[in-house]
Amino acid sequence: MTGVCGAFAGRFGRVEPRRTAVAFVAGLLSDVEVKTCWQLAEQAGHARPDAMQRLLYRAVWDADAVRDDLRRVIVERFGDPDAVLVVDETGDLKKGVHSVGVQRQYTGTAGRIENAQVGVFCGYASRHGHTLIDRRVYLPVSWTDDQARCQAAGVPETVVFATKPDLAADMITAALDAGVPARWAAADEAYGNSSVFRAHLRHHRLGYVLAVSRSHLVPLDGGKTRVRADRVAAELPASAWQRRSAGAGSKGPRFYDWAWLDQVTTDADPDDGGHHSLLIRRNNTTGELAFYRCWTPRPGTLAQLVRVAGIRWTVEESFQAAKGQVGLDQHQVRRWESWHRFTTLALAALAVLAICVANAAEDNPADTTLINLTINEVRRLINSLVLTPIRDLAHHLRWSEWRRRHQARARRSHYTRRLNLELQP
Repeated sequence: MTGVCGAFAGRFGRVEPRRTAVAFVAGLLSDVEVKTCWQLAEQAGHARPDAMQRLLYRAVWDADAVRDDLRRVIVERFGDPDAVLVVDETGDLKKGVHSVGVQRQYTGTAGRIENAQVGVFCGYASRHGHTLIDRRVYLPVSWTDDQARCQAAGVPETVVFATKPDLAADMITAALDAGVPARWAAADEAYGNSSVFRAHLRHHRLGYVLAVSRSHLVPLDGGKTRVRADRVAAELPASAWQRRSAGAGSKGPRFYDWAWLDQVTTDADPDDGGHHSLLIRRNNTTGELAFYRCWTPRPGTLAQLVRVAGIRWTVEESFQAAKGQVGLDQHQVRRWESWHRFTTLALAALAVLAICVANAAEDNPADTTLINLTINEVRRLINSLVLTPIRDLAHHLRWSEWRRRHQARARRSHYTRRLNLELQP
């Protein structure tokens, strides 16, 4: 934790917010059940939540600069020229309407349309390890068209509507401009279906394996005909399929049947000098199909494309770890800057776990009687061996009294407001 937090310590001009930031990251790594400012403050031994709240709301520090420092640490540990930048979004369910970006929208977290806040993230995956390196909050049109609402949530005036592929492209550009070594990009069909996003990656000469929908129109015969991806798959002979592993899973190699059509032309930039193809994956148990638009600046191989397609799932693993282990979705902040600050510190805590896992795998000799340390197990060890819980009875009783007094004031305010509304003519 010292190495990760030390990388951005200089971003805080005063010692108090610097110490609070370290305590905040430690709290996110702790076994506190709900990781809001109240609980993190109690875990840190503070008498009140003021310092934690000030860190997210009023303290002077740049969350994007801390993000840059964090990304640099991750690249120093995981950097590889053959790495993959993986983009995806995740949603947090919300009850109110005031948190930045909240509206009724589809989120994969719930699998349906819900009142939610959506963030788009960029992950970095290499043979050394993987974690998340960047984040953007998604603002729907209902927000960007409502300047008063944006102003109330602290959204900068320069922020305009951007699609999720736009946000993903912005993060990839930022990573490459910062010198992050990567050869590939991967994403699900929400991004793969965007010809603008695909063209953006080609502009950067970044190879890609992007999922597309089954109804995606694939240009064939020099672009003269466009055929649905599922129709292409249905007409393939049995000899077109090869069984290959998309990487190791928790229960062994993930074998699928793959078909590769390397005569696909682009529908957006026919003179880009690269190589376009369509990759199709078939589940050998259920027969379910998945489709990928692929591009490489130089001729590639089926093995390379299958590997990148399999690596896309690392972002799902990172989301699961970030939410389950460091409370990425447990923030109770409403404003633009506070969301970016909390999320950045959550990515720092996740990076601590990912780096510890990678270090343990390299430092310890192979032992077939044990699996490698997992992120879950590393966090348990950190809580047992590094973080010292406060067991002082008086401290916890003071916090119980503080919470109940604060909740009583809030309840009185809510009752007063409700009664005033009822009495209005």
